[in-house]
Amino acid sequence: MLIQIQNAPRTDVSLAAAPLSPPYHRFDTEVGKHILLMNGSRIFSISEEIAATLDTCNHADAESLLSSLGLSAPAFISDEPPEHQPVRSISLAIAQKCNLACSYCYAQAGSFGGDERDMSPDVAMAAIDVLFADASPGERLNVAFLGGEPLTNRTLLRLCTERASKLAARNNVEIGFSITTNGTLLTASDSEFFERHGFAVTVSLDGLGLINDRLRPFKGGNGSYDRVLANVTPLLAMQQRMQVSARVTVTPENLYLPETLDAFLGLGFHSVGFSPMLSSPSGTGQMSVSHLQSMLEGMIECGREFEHRILHGERYAFSNMYTALHEIHKGTHRPYPCGAGAGYVGVSAGGALYACHRFVEDEVGRLGEVQSGVDPQRQREWLAARHVHLQEPCRSCWAKYLCGGGCHYEVVHRGRPACDYIRGWLHYCLEAYIHMLEGKPTFFGAQN
Repeated sequence: MLIQIQNAPRTDVSLAAAPLSPPYHRFDTEVGKHILLMNGSRIFSISEEIAATLDTCNHADAESLLSSLGLSAPAFISDEPPEHQPVRSISLAIAQKCNLACSYCYAQAGSFGGDERDMSPDVAMAAIDVLFADASPGERLNVAFLGGEPLTNRTLLRLCTERASKLAARNNVEIGFSITTNGTLLTASDSEFFERHGFAVTVSLDGLGLINDRLRPFKGGNGSYDRVLANVTPLLAMQQRMQVSARVTVTPENLYLPETLDAFLGLGFHSVGFSPMLSSPSGTGQMSVSHLQSMLEGMIECGREFEHRILHGERYAFSNMYTALHEIHKGTHRPYPCGAGAGYVGVSAGGALYACHRFVEDEVGRLGEVQSGVDPQRQREWLAARHVHLQEPCRSCWAKYLCGGGCHYEVVHRGRPACDYIRGWLHYCLEAYIHMLEGKPTFFGAQN
């Protein structure tokens, strides 16, 4: 089904972003022609003759040709939303407050537009109970700590971790922990705790030195970079069970992706990833289509360096690339972009359940309360409304089952300004996937 090649030609970014309609997406490499079949995200190499026919025929004729080649299959994804989605992952907004004043923050300086508050132990324990309510032996659960800045309420963070660990052992389930932090409050004791419990630690950093200081200042106006670096350095040195990653929110002011990636990897982060700022409450820092084009060029430059390094036996932990390649390899096909509102819910400090951490205090994504659990009717309505088959322009996009329709929060609050960016990135990743199959097939068995 798949051929192994290397050193494919580079596709012009503007062409890569051009949308095509179902049932397939064509892409080329220097050794042949290929198609991604949307149904099931299946990749095939095809002859020059077949490629030429597909490039000129209409959709009906294309369907007939694919069927004659034995490539048709029953629909992998139906129009129906899933019936029952038990909660297997929760994020706890244990502190709806923050010591930074990032202008683009979706949480509006941590408070989500309301009064600053901490989650109480009673709410936190009830949320943990929701997570474990119907977990079966052998399943894996996850607890994420977010805010605001969760380390302003570290006592509760530790209490929740110990409680969930005990319940996991008692019920013979696996438990994972994660935290997203701005890094300004990290202590040696925190590092030891995270290492002991094998946390996935994500540190939010938007660039080097003054760039980060401008985008992520303290509320008093001073820069945060030096403080974060001083706190994170010993954390990075300690990581064995835990993994410490950097997450860069990309705005029009920090589009220096290759330099940022190399610098943060050089500091010792386990991985580094980029995410465009598409929707902020004030509109500050949002990426325009032209900014996203610049970001795409930077992402592809990082991707090409990733290919070079991996093919030469080096580790290069560009997480966006790693994730995309492994999802393509698995044949990921999905009607949603993530588990928000399904297997994953966010919990506010007051105990309300939301589709994810970004919808905290937003009625659009409210799904229930910790005391009573997820409201099945609300969940059904959420999943039915957000299904990719009902989204536009997703229904006619070749990338819809790899993308899943885009972040729910960003789509609800801004629409889809990033569609060309997503298609361009996925088109490049399809080419890179073929390179890796040829040059480093063992990569897909690696746990990088």
